[in-house]
Amino acid sequence: MEEDWQRDLEHWLAPYLQKLGNKTRRRMCPAYIAGLIGPGDRKSIQPMAARADALSYDRLHHFIGAGIWDSAPLEARLWRQADELVGGDKAWLIIDDTALPKKGKASVGVAPQYATVLGKNANCQTLVSVTLASGEVPVMLGLRLYLPESWTSDTARMERAGVPKDSQAYRTKPDIAIEEIDRVIAAGARFGCVLADAGYGLSGPFRQALSARGLRWAVGIPRHQKVFPADVQLIFPVAGRGRPRVRHVPDVKSRAAYAMLEDARWRQVSWRRGTKGRLAARFAAMRVRIADGAPQRIGAAGAQHMPGEEAWLVGEHRSNGERKYYLSNLPSDTAVKDVAGAIKARWICEQAHQQLKEELGLDHFEGRSWTGLHRHLLMTMMAYAFLQTRSSAFAGSRPARTAAILVSCSRFDVRLSASTGRPGGQSSRSAAESEKLVVQSRHLVDWVDDEPFWL
Repeated sequence: MEEDWQRDLEHWLAPYLQKLGNKTRRRMCPAYIAGLIGPGDRKSIQPMAARADALSYDRLHHFIGAGIWDSAPLEARLWRQADELVGGDKAWLIIDDTALPKKGKASVGVAPQYATVLGKNANCQTLVSVTLASGEVPVMLGLRLYLPESWTSDTARMERAGVPKDSQAYRTKPDIAIEEIDRVIAAGARFGCVLADAGYGLSGPFRQALSARGLRWAVGIPRHQKVFPADVQLIFPVAGRGRPRVRHVPDVKSRAAYAMLEDARWRQVSWRRGTKGRLAARFAAMRVRIADGAPQRIGAAGAQHMPGEEAWLVGEHRSNGERKYYLSNLPSDTAVKDVAGAIKARWICEQAHQQLKEELGLDHFEGRSWTGLHRHLLMTMMAYAFLQTRSSAFAGSRPARTAAILVSCSRFDVRLSASTGRPGGQSSRSAAESEKLVVQSRHLVDWVDDEPFWL
């Protein structure tokens, strides 16, 4: 019930609270996170304070927006707990971004820009996300605001929003992602492979930065990404006239990824089991050299990228007719099924974004400042990590389920507490409504016990 999960939350937060020092901040942190987890459709500060009789709006607002405290020790603790829960050689570090639709133009970072979650341009804030995941269990490690050039070109605007000096220079989303990956590595989080969609995979510097750090990666790419055959040779062609060539050139031309796979062998590959059976699609894979080396002029073709790192080129034909393409620097002896499994493991990050928004108020923050936004994001990530930890304990010896089920359980606890008049209840319900909640809970428990849970 409500007092059970709140007691668990206070115990779980104890190491975080030690880092906050001031006793008022030590009260506000669990109150804010409990407000995110608890009932209510809106998880901004004012409605959360209104739902808790003993919680002052002014103090809660000051804690998030203006209080003087360092978030770095809390982030470090979050990363250690995430590593303990899901870290290891078989874990994935997933890079993605998510949009927070916003009205107006005063909130930090808000601008008309492409929102992947909406599939179109919209007035929004864009967050670069870093997720550590194992199987079906994700833990969000980082959410960092991307500032469009319309913001970084206006110093006065950034000052009004409280953007720190070291964050005011323009950085691309891949640049931000690499900085976040470096912080995660420095903190000691363990993972076996970095995953990202084509928004990051199309960046040669991003892929090269991952390889330079000795990381394995699997990323989406546009269909027109140029590649060379794996056996491409560099030669010095004899010049018909004039001076001989000083630099070597490839003995074959680069080709678009989709064209390279046209004559490849496609086969049905299944990567995991879903609620309706095995998930499968047709895949083709071959070893190639990526055309992302230093540019060089090659005759009438003009400046062309030279062959770079050897990697897997993978194509996917989905049942709906959609085609996707990927690159991965996994070893050459990796089975195609394992390469496909790595590529498809990124789905859990998108589910985490959805859960954070729908259940924990990720996109409900109404402040305008850089500090307030990032503190709210940190609180939502801590709430999510708590639910994942509780989920693992709830699952016992079985594989841990995704946080969606624990969010449902926790919110059910609160709703049932309210309906039965237990301490901490926020409303009253009829006997019929209470009975309905009890039946729903029994069905949920039966479902968890008897069926594998897949989103």
